[in-house]
Amino acid sequence: MSLLVVGSVAFDSVKTPFGEADEVLGGSATYFATSASYFTDVRMVAVVGEDFPETHLQFLKERGINADGVERQPGRTFRWRGEYGFHLNEAKTLETQLNVFETFHPKIPKSYADSPFVFLANIDPELQLDVLRQVEGPKLVACDTMNYWIEGKREALLETLKVVDILMINDGEARELASEFNLVKVAKKILALGPKILVIKRGEYGALMFNGKTMFAAPAFPLESIFDPTGAGDSFAGGFMGYLAKTGEVNDVTIRQAVIYGSAMASFNVEAFSLDRIRSLKADDITSRYKEFKALTFFESH
Repeated sequence: MSLLVVGSVAFDSVKTPFGEADEVLGGSATYFATSASYFTDVRMVAVVGEDFPETHLQFLKERGINADGVERQPGRTFRWRGEYGFHLNEAKTLETQLNVFETFHPKIPKSYADSPFVFLANIDPELQLDVLRQVEGPKLVACDTMNYWIEGKREALLETLKVVDILMINDGEARELASEFNLVKVAKKILALGPKILVIKRGEYGALMFNGKTMFAAPAFPLESIFDPTGAGDSFAGGFMGYLAKTGEVNDVTIRQAVIYGSAMASFNVEAFSLDRIRSLKADDITSRYKEFKALTFFESH
């Protein structure tokens, strides 16, 4: 089933203890769509500037991503510059240039309006709500958010949470949103706000899923080489939502499987800068890592 993503496309400049990259392709929608494209048809809505190379759009199309919803506006493309220390869960933002993204108002093409699966990436919650007004009765809606919106547009965010099925955020954001430290208590508070499912991304510590009845924990995959965690959360979301859209089924079994597929895609993402690792994956790579995750967490019962 088709999967719609609305988010950002950016040029990232990143420095980590293991290297650096300048003006490389990034953005929440880009990472999400690339990851999800290994599972299902992806429709993408975003904005780029006059400086955005046609080769990048061609790459998206080669991945089978429908980029008809990517607008090209006068001005420069969104840029982000950041740095990571050895604690790779936290990025230090050095510079943000919103450029054309500052005035971005998503317009959902009519051909996208019937998308059964929708992912609202990390954008203004008022824009997230506006997107939902433009789609026609989706089967499943998931969203992401960040501290900036939790602190600056809390009321709009709470309105969004009333009408989404899944919220995917990191542990720091979840704690701030719920004003709690313990993640079990955090989950109860957030689920009471509207979402049926909460997925908490914990970087090198894995992911947690809560649905009000059961909990599920997935570890992060132990890797020998890690270069850049930028986009790992969006790659997780892409694998997670892409798998659900592929199956067309949303239940406890498929949600748990989706968490593992999301974790697999995130683990590939951090192995190189930008999209360099996930853009070249083969289906067998993903299947193999999924099986490795299963083996990693398997144990015999008495």
